[in-house]
Amino acid sequence: MLITLVAVALLAFYVAWNLGANDVANAMGTSVGSKAVTLKQALIIAGILEFTGAVLFGHEVTETLATKIANPALFAATPQIFVVGMVTVLISCGVWLQIATSRGLPVSSSHAVVGAIAGFSWVALGVGAIDWSSIGLITIGWVLTPLISGAIAALFYSQIKHWILDQPNQLVQLQEWIPWLTTLLLGVFGVIVLPSLTQPLTNFVIELGFNIPAHDIPLLTGAVAAVGLTIISWRQLADLGEIEEKFPPQTQELPSIQNPVERLFARFQLLSACFVAFAHGSNDVGNAIAPLAAIVYINRTGSVPTDSITIPIWILILGGAGIVGGLAVWGKKVIATIGENIIALQPSSGFCAELATATTILIASRLGLPVSTSHALVGGVVGIGLVQNIKSIKFQTLKGIAAAWLITIPLSAVLSAAIFSIARILFL
Repeated sequence: MLITLVAVALLAFYVAWNLGANDVANAMGTSVGSKAVTLKQALIIAGILEFTGAVLFGHEVTETLATKIANPALFAATPQIFVVGMVTVLISCGVWLQIATSRGLPVSSSHAVVGAIAGFSWVALGVGAIDWSSIGLITIGWVLTPLISGAIAALFYSQIKHWILDQPNQLVQLQEWIPWLTTLLLGVFGVIVLPSLTQPLTNFVIELGFNIPAHDIPLLTGAVAAVGLTIISWRQLADLGEIEEKFPPQTQELPSIQNPVERLFARFQLLSACFVAFAHGSNDVGNAIAPLAAIVYINRTGSVPTDSITIPIWILILGGAGIVGGLAVWGKKVIATIGENIIALQPSSGFCAELATATTILIASRLGLPVSTSHALVGGVVGIGLVQNIKSIKFQTLKGIAAAWLITIPLSAVLSAAIFSIARILFL
């Protein structure tokens, strides 16, 4: 069993590696494409935040996936079949993510996991073992996610373009809009990240005897951060304005990134990218390590996990390290696709795409729709392209991305079914 655990741990690391190479482009692709950060800076920043998110907060999603990843009641009498099934899920997801990444295609790791589970469950227990309602919801999400995100991104960008970018005095307009932009940024991303970040402080305050509502500290933290960011941004804008007066852009022939308005948007975009990276690490690491957590539980107890389980810290570190390694070594291709190969991005447009992605994920989670960050971000980038100029959109790139999205679930299902069939003959 020790050899099996080592092999499964290596497989989980392999999946996390491919997850980092493919999915982290969702956090940093637009920032690199808009030149808000260099590729090297993006890899370092995303690496730190992804790892931190995975280790500190990855246990909740991993715990859910480990106990709900397949109907555990159906495998209660045959834990060996469940173990082999989890191994085939890891192999199938890892292989498909590697293929997609090698072609620079952003795909959904969550969809790959669902497809792989459906594939092995079908072979192991028959067609009735598949949760078809989940497949149906994912299909609806596949269609709606990019459309909703594209519409929101187009709305955000058209307003920023009209009220700031197309105005004769951009600096004055941006100065008036900074409080609203900071509130929007920290409002949307704060709902995603702050409850997790401030939970230890909330628990500490409650232990001291202060019976406060659960959302008070996240709201207070977000409000203080919004005021602070507004003041800092006003000061930075004033400094950038002074630089522009001394060195007018028309005498320098400098790219748009050095425009003071775009430079401030670049800082906003970097902050939003940091939020996305942290949230991704804490959420999507479960796709790689949940099967390993389930197998470790079976090895320790001899039974299939049916309720909450404790995730050992070494599993979280393994997943976080895999994500960082894959991002550093293989992440460039998908980052280039997101950031450069759909439309040309500036910090203002990249910021709107990331904000639209986060807003879409929030709306979908409230509606109970399973969504893909990759789908939302691509939709957001296309929405901005439609506002700028439809001719600027590289539809050839989009065709490849759409094809990869379409085949993710069926291909991972077929792959998982084939691998499980062979494994069952050899090992069961």
